[in-house]
Amino acid sequence: MATGPDSADDGSFSPDDYRSLHARSLADPEAFWLEAARAVDWSQQPERALDSAAAPLHRWFPSATLNTSYNALDRHVEAGHGDRTALVYDSAMLGLSRTYTYADLRDEVAVAAGALADLGVGAGDRVLIYLPMIPEAVIAMLATARLGAVHSVVFGGFAPAELAARIRDARPSAVVTASGGLEPGRRVEYLPAVREALALADSALTPVMVKHRDGFDSTGPDGHRAGAHWVDWDEAVGRAVAVPPVEVVATDPLYILYTSGTTGAPKGVVRDNGGHAVALAWSMRSIYGIGPGDVMLTASDVGWVVGHSYIVYGPLLAGATTVLYEGKPVGTPDAGAFGRLIDQHRVNVLFTAPTALRAIRRVDPRGEAIRRHDLSSLRTLFSAGERLDTGTSAWIGDLLGVPVVDNWWQTETGWPICASPRGLGDLPLKAGSPSLPSPGYDVVVLDDGGSPVPAGTEGSIALRLPLPPGALTTLWGSDERYRDSYLSTFEGYYTSGDSGYVDEEGYVFVMGRTDDVINVAGHRLSTGAIEQVIAGHPAVAECAVLGVEDPLKGQRASAYVVLKAGEHPDPAELEADLVRMVRAGIGPVADFRSATVVEALPKTRSGKILRKTMRQIAAGKPYTVPSTIEDASVLDVLKPLLRPAQRG
Repeated sequence: MATGPDSADDGSFSPDDYRSLHARSLADPEAFWLEAARAVDWSQQPERALDSAAAPLHRWFPSATLNTSYNALDRHVEAGHGDRTALVYDSAMLGLSRTYTYADLRDEVAVAAGALADLGVGAGDRVLIYLPMIPEAVIAMLATARLGAVHSVVFGGFAPAELAARIRDARPSAVVTASGGLEPGRRVEYLPAVREALALADSALTPVMVKHRDGFDSTGPDGHRAGAHWVDWDEAVGRAVAVPPVEVVATDPLYILYTSGTTGAPKGVVRDNGGHAVALAWSMRSIYGIGPGDVMLTASDVGWVVGHSYIVYGPLLAGATTVLYEGKPVGTPDAGAFGRLIDQHRVNVLFTAPTALRAIRRVDPRGEAIRRHDLSSLRTLFSAGERLDTGTSAWIGDLLGVPVVDNWWQTETGWPICASPRGLGDLPLKAGSPSLPSPGYDVVVLDDGGSPVPAGTEGSIALRLPLPPGALTTLWGSDERYRDSYLSTFEGYYTSGDSGYVDEEGYVFVMGRTDDVINVAGHRLSTGAIEQVIAGHPAVAECAVLGVEDPLKGQRASAYVVLKAGEHPDPAELEADLVRMVRAGIGPVADFRSATVVEALPKTRSGKILRKTMRQIAAGKPYTVPSTIEDASVLDVLKPLLRPAQRG
């Protein structure tokens, strides 16, 4: 495979070199991305990179053709690497591990694509995938791509109404599911949810392919195991014939991914084939430092964007080994789960969310469970999903003995907006920052009027158009909704919805969502900055700071903290300590004086704290419990603790 542009294998790449590379990506995107496109195998080579004819909607590599599944699998086999390990399935829930070579995975994907074709799926059709973390999830995604079809993966366990909303929007030609998923201490039946969702979406006749798992209900509609429209995965692939990859135009959609926490009509982010392959290939080499034969463990779920990019497509495009983990960071069986995975599979790069790291720290503050394992293969830990607080970053870095690299991106962007490109050299890291903008991302901090602010000044983080390859090209079925949702606030910019600042050296600091900025007596303060101070207390595992209404000052900050295991400070003394820390770290202007200890914070299944819902409860406003919530009972416990905040 070709390397990324200006890559340096000798480690001599400097911050000035990187800034020059980044500046070139903005000044001459045509040359930069055509060079990066050499890492992809094309059926028809791109003659140009950027198509701005329909600006502000931009397209990448128009008229070029390829197949993403071929790039992820076949080309490695054809190059003589069929015996290299492509996928390791590790199920802590079942206590087993299974390995697939590139040849194995290519063959299984080709036959699964044949099974989907037998159901009537062709190029451009949609396939909705509702599967747990099992190999069939990866195979179904790649099989759909092999046909030139469009997959829409829905996180396993979503409620029927949410699943139905996605079926109505995508109108799939087939649904691929399993009889159930495994969670610590419980089994989640999928088929009743699928049946109800199809009925709600008026799509009861849509073909459904079911991977049956032991211990689950194996019946289809009306109690029948298989009807005219429900087929067994194993039986379907058993009689299918392998099919070759279908050539598609680079601008054709590869997948639709609905944003988590969506209310009302779902927003289906559309990712194309060509730009996606080029961006991920560049990021694997240059950001994550992963090449052929390396092992990457991304502890996420294929239902989220991190799973799409860095469990499935990214590592396979790079010719690396990807670990598919069915388990949790704690409780399967203990807080040493990541250590076991690193040791057993000789993992080189671990990618996980800050919430997973905080969960480990809370249960095992000394990291004894992880230390029991051989971690010598690990080179780097990457983290994304929420802001990584400096305390957790320092703790896990000391524990693992490797650099901890925060990176910032979104479902919409598909790959990091900001990261330290570890594959280009050891660029300096700054605590609390996801480092420097990635090539093609022109990060600008704007005030409320849309004017750029000076370095060090907090404002709305925006991305100057065009977005680079790999970012969303539109929302499914509605270019206008894409414009209204992301491009209308500041003309010429994509609005990230995040608040932060850029320092004098160009490092970006993301402090939280723009609605997490509070106004205390006319002073704009970031709740993320206050959280970072509070997280530095030795007893605090994680926290959420809300802006609650204050009759005198407009708003004031109120903190809700979760303690580490074994920590039992006096609540009044803890609150006094935190008040002193915030006064010292932020200043008296924060007027911080309230900290409440809670057992847990409400989170989505992807690990994001539901701050908006907490704010609505605290303000006594109507709220809807998001379908993505991990444990709704946490909100019931929090309600009486949040509502006093309204009264002060």
